[in-house]
Amino acid sequence: MERGHRLLLENARQAVLVSARGERFLARGAARGLAVLQDASLVVGADGFIKAIGPADVIQKEFSGETFEERIDCSGKCILPGLVDAHTHPVWAGERVHEFAMKLAGASYMDIHQAGGGINFTVERTGQASEEELFCSLQQRLRCMLSAGTTLVECKSGYGLALDAELKMLHVIERARRELPVGISATYCGAHSVPRGKTALEAADDIVNNHLPKLKELGRNGEIHVDNIDVFCEEGVFDLDSTRRILQSGREMGLQINFHGDELHPMKAAELGAELGARAVSHLEEVSDEGIAAMATAGCSAVLLPTTAYMLRLKQPRARRMLDEGVIVALGSDFNPNAYCFSMPVVMHLACVNMRMSMPEALAAATINAAYALGKSHTHGSLEVGKQGDFIIINASRWEHLIYQFGGHHELIEYVIVKGKVVYKK
Repeated sequence: MERGHRLLLENARQAVLVSARGERFLARGAARGLAVLQDASLVVGADGFIKAIGPADVIQKEFSGETFEERIDCSGKCILPGLVDAHTHPVWAGERVHEFAMKLAGASYMDIHQAGGGINFTVERTGQASEEELFCSLQQRLRCMLSAGTTLVECKSGYGLALDAELKMLHVIERARRELPVGISATYCGAHSVPRGKTALEAADDIVNNHLPKLKELGRNGEIHVDNIDVFCEEGVFDLDSTRRILQSGREMGLQINFHGDELHPMKAAELGAELGARAVSHLEEVSDEGIAAMATAGCSAVLLPTTAYMLRLKQPRARRMLDEGVIVALGSDFNPNAYCFSMPVVMHLACVNMRMSMPEALAAATINAAYALGKSHTHGSLEVGKQGDFIIINASRWEHLIYQFGGHHELIEYVIVKGKVVYKK
C-alpha cells in the first residue's frame, strides 16, 4: 500500500463533477444537468490521480489518520475540473494590434489576408524568431491561460508553413509539453495557409510527400510528439479535395483529425469531417444543416470559438441547432494574434450570451467535451475517481459565478491544481 496522498481538498460548498458515470462526452439533455456534489471533499493520490470524491463526512471517516502532502480548506468555495481549451495558436512572433484597428474600420479578414497581413505577416515574423524567443513567449502565454483556469490546452503549429519553420514550432511545443505544468495536445497545422509562391496543390504535395514523413520519423525516435492534424479548409486556401488528401495522410500515420472548417464560406467541411471519422471540426460559422446531422451521427465534435465570431463580427455558430441535433459541442479560445484571448471563463460567457448556450452546457463544452475533442476525455474533463487531479478552486458559493462574472475570473480563481499540485495561487 502506498504511503500518504498528495492532496486533500476538504469541505467544498460545491464540487462540480461534470460527469459521474464515466461518460466520455455529454450531448443533448445530458449537458444541461451536470453532476454537482454539495459539501464535498476530494483526495488525490501520490500518483496525481483522483483517489476519492464524496460527501465531506464520508471522506473524513475513510481517510482519518492518513497523511497528505497538502490540505486545502475549501469551505464556502467551489471545486471545478480544470478547464480544457480545445483550439489555440499560441506559438508566434510579431504584433498584429494594427490589424484590429483595420478591422474596426471595416476591413474583412480576407481583405487583410490579401494585403499581406493576417497569417502571412505572422509567418514572416515567426520565421525570423529564434526557437528560444518563441519558447519564452509561449511559456508566458501558457502561464496566463493557467491562471485563468486552463489545465489542458491544444497547441497548433501553422505559422511556419515551410517544413523547417513548422518543425521549429513543434519543437517549441514539445519543450513546453516536457517542462511546463500545463497539459498539452500538439497539433500539426502546416496547411494553415498556402505559402507565398506556391499553389494549394503544390502545398498539399509538399505536406504529404515531405512534411508528414519527417513528422513520422521524428515521432518514431521520440524527438517530438504530435497528436492531431489540422487543415484550414476554406475558399482561397485549401479546397475540399486537398483537405481530404492531407487529413487522410495524417490519419494513416496515427494522427487524430481536428481541422478548421466552414468558417467564412460553406465548404461542406462538416460532412467531410464526419466521413473521415474526425475527432473534431472547428469554427463552423457557415455549417450546413446536413453537416450538423452528419457530425451528430458520426460522434464528431464541434469546437466552437465565440471569441472569433465576436472579434471578426462573423455570424455566430449555430450552437443551439447543434446541441438540439445531438452534436458534441466543445469550446476553444482560438488564442492567436487575430483573437487575443487567454480566458476560457470569458469564452464560456460569450458562448452563453451570443450563442445561447446554458451555463451547464458551456461548462461541459469547456471540460469533458473539449477533452473529448482532443481524445483525452478518459483522463481529463471531469472530477471522477481514476482521472487526473486537475482542478480549479473558486471563491464563490455557486460554480456559475465563474461564467456569470464577465472578466472576473482573476478575482474568483484562488487555486489552479494540476496532477494534485498547486501550479497557481492567487
